[in-house]
Amino acid sequence: MQVYKVGGAVRDRLLGLPVTDVDRVVVGATTEEMLAKGFRPVGADFPVFLHPKTGEEYALARTERKSGRGYGGFTFYASPEVTLEEDLIRRDLTINAMAEDDQLNLTDPYHGQRDLEARILRHVSPAFAEDPLRVLRVARFAARYAGLGFTVADETMGLMRQLSESGELQALTAERSWKEISRALMEDHPQVFIQVLRDCGALKELMPEVDALFGVPQPETHHPEIDTGLHTLSVLEQSSLHKQPLTVRWACLLHDLGKGLTPEEEWPRHIAHEHTGLKLIKAVNERFKAPKDCQELALLVGQYHTHGHRALELKASTLLELLQSFDIYRRPQRFEEFIAACEMDARGRKGLEQRSYPQADYLRGAAKAAREVAVQPLLEQGFKGPELGEALKRERLKALKAYKEAATA
Repeated sequence: MQVYKVGGAVRDRLLGLPVTDVDRVVVGATTEEMLAKGFRPVGADFPVFLHPKTGEEYALARTERKSGRGYGGFTFYASPEVTLEEDLIRRDLTINAMAEDDQLNLTDPYHGQRDLEARILRHVSPAFAEDPLRVLRVARFAARYAGLGFTVADETMGLMRQLSESGELQALTAERSWKEISRALMEDHPQVFIQVLRDCGALKELMPEVDALFGVPQPETHHPEIDTGLHTLSVLEQSSLHKQPLTVRWACLLHDLGKGLTPEEEWPRHIAHEHTGLKLIKAVNERFKAPKDCQELALLVGQYHTHGHRALELKASTLLELLQSFDIYRRPQRFEEFIAACEMDARGRKGLEQRSYPQADYLRGAAKAAREVAVQPLLEQGFKGPELGEALKRERLKALKAYKEAATA
């Protein structure tokens, strides 16, 4: 029985990066032997065990065979006769197909170390094209390691294109897709994830609404980059540079979907794209079963981001409607995330990345003014029920008018 560290733990150690998750493969052992040593089984489809003391994962060396469609369409075979090399060849990329023992002796049958040094993401074997999830995984690794100069090998991109054209991507479950998408959006270069998906034809299959933005022009005065798709990539890039949470990054990706529906004869203007885009944002949200907070923020940012940009021009009554839409009294954090998404949108424009965004502080001040309107004096005046709501609204409007006058004087 021999135990090896495999995959990401080996890859990141060789890159000089922090090692977070450690996976181990066990060669020459049976399920019975693992159980006898106190390991706890967790794998339903194939034998994976948790160490009795550390809780780390140990998997028996295994081979796999394609038996159906999608990510789950595989039959696994684990046996003491399966070699380390046979286990490693079923992995996705050469840089993930290395193993090392406790003395750091490297087993690298598929030249992963060479590809690490060359900064290449390359598939291990033609079996790569049997698993559609690998398209998303490779794009995610491209986003993670773009800062180190990694690119996808041409022949690997060819297999990803083949997978995209095969219809296999449609067999991915919403849960598996979202897991990869959400992790990719939180990488240092999430825009690279979207670009790689587009380059191999997967974006058109998975998110046609986002793919449709490329080649759609916008007014050059507001958008020096002109292309809506490139603008979306820039907004995503800004969201990463400013360390935004997943909710904001998801909203940044989807905020302009309505522009993909604008008739060509109306280009480069996109009148009411905020409203036409809502059905598309809703469709993407539902397709990937995004978490509720991501769904809600994406829809609100899609509908109101131009309000954010025009905040200083808004009438007090419109400003109050905006604040009410976000329920700033009970959910202040959501409005803060909206402001962040608007700022990323403003900065995601060629040559304007460093621009100031005074709308952010103005909106925060407006929210503060509305929140500071006290309910108690109105209760003491005898207001209750719907009448109390109306009186509170009048007082908040009065407070916003005073705030607006003072802030824009």
